[in-house]
Amino acid sequence: MKYLIHIVAFIFCLAFISCTDDFDEYNTDPNRPKEIYPGVILGQLQYKFVNTAITGARGFTHELMQISAPRSSQNYGLHRYHIAPNTESGLWTAMYSYMTDIEDLYAIADRLGEDNYKGIALIYKSLGYSILTDTFGDIPYSQATKAAEGVFLPEFDKQKDIYVQIFKDLETANALLDTTDPLIYGGDMVYDANDAEGILKWKKFCNSLKLRLLLRIFNKDGEINVSEQITKILGDPTTYPVFSSIEDDAIFKYPGSFPYFNPYFNARTLNWREGTYFTEYFINFLNDVEDPRRAIWSTTVEKEGEDVYIGIKSGYESDVEYQVNDHSSYNDNLKTLPELGIMMTFAELEFIKAELSLRGFSTEKSVKEHYEGGIEASMAQWRANMPEEFLEREKIAFRVELSFEEQLEQIMQQKYFAFFFNDYQAWFEKRRTGYPVLPRGAGIPAENQFPSRVTYPTYLQSLNPQALESATASMGGDNSNIKVWWER
Repeated sequence: MKYLIHIVAFIFCLAFISCTDDFDEYNTDPNRPKEIYPGVILGQLQYKFVNTAITGARGFTHELMQISAPRSSQNYGLHRYHIAPNTESGLWTAMYSYMTDIEDLYAIADRLGEDNYKGIALIYKSLGYSILTDTFGDIPYSQATKAAEGVFLPEFDKQKDIYVQIFKDLETANALLDTTDPLIYGGDMVYDANDAEGILKWKKFCNSLKLRLLLRIFNKDGEINVSEQITKILGDPTTYPVFSSIEDDAIFKYPGSFPYFNPYFNARTLNWREGTYFTEYFINFLNDVEDPRRAIWSTTVEKEGEDVYIGIKSGYESDVEYQVNDHSSYNDNLKTLPELGIMMTFAELEFIKAELSLRGFSTEKSVKEHYEGGIEASMAQWRANMPEEFLEREKIAFRVELSFEEQLEQIMQQKYFAFFFNDYQAWFEKRRTGYPVLPRGAGIPAENQFPSRVTYPTYLQSLNPQALESATASMGGDNSNIKVWWER
């Protein structure tokens, strides 16, 4: 009997050992990838990045730039040039989380020898950091994503140094992007770059973005070789291609399927349009020229038996409260519009070239032709049917006999409309040029100035106090009146 017991125990032990040997195999999920490939990171990054950007456009830029205003507002508000603590702290948090994804994308692509993914990663890095530094000023950059190396309290870099590195990264990205090598791991939801044409569009985005940022710091020409770099791009379109039509627009087109929905898809009516109206400044200009984009962007209201577009004042007094559904607001169609994920467009590039031509750079067309091309491109981008004589209408027709400043104002006025839902760009360009000239609301306190930056998130006071203190002292303070490097 003892012998039999020993035999059974021995067989049991063998079975146990066998099961233990196969344990890892049985507990491995065959549907879970063993390795992360670039395409998995890229698509998610593109979606999250553009959601943050257009949320900032509607929630921050549109109110500050008198595109829209709240229906009621006591005492404070962006439309009264008040930057509250932690305004856009969400932008800071989100963008730095994306920077970690971008570094991972670059590192994985580098290990796999996939230069095109590396180039795209550098484009997103440059775009993201440009938005951050133009919003806040000096920010963590060179040490920002070094936690794995033990750097948990990153120093803040000077904006000038950040811009210098951004230009180097975009130069590198342009060289890395190879039109003979498609994205074999997929994941690209902007250009679907599985062929030469898609990679070429990424190169165009890269160099168009570089022109945007070079013009942004044009005031610092000489301190940085801005003119030289602009001339280099404009003079060699083979090496440095840029946008040539709306087909090149850097727009994330929401597929409308899970999980890639337009972020406003489920927005309640109260939050989407009943609590926010377009301003008189914005709507009245569109009304004066009968701009066909009105019907795409805005709702109408019935007044004396007619459907009209009507706006409210911006920066109004605190005791003012507008009635519900009594003024024009965001069209519901925008909530499901696939093309709302705007990063940069051909329309913007045409206005950039119009200004560069005005400043004496050699572009392929005249100032007037680029200006008109920008308007036409914006109309096409929004699928608006532009009347044949639209470019000849008063307040639209470009007048070459005007002074430099007056021509620049015309260009910037239309660039302002072309920036609809384009993150923070209208605000950045207003700070750079002073245009468009916005009326000052009667409810804006005398001491409130048009903001030049957003204050740092308050949580940095506990998370990274020494670096924050050093950056604040270097910039001359931490308030919205402090001008960033390129604005001084």
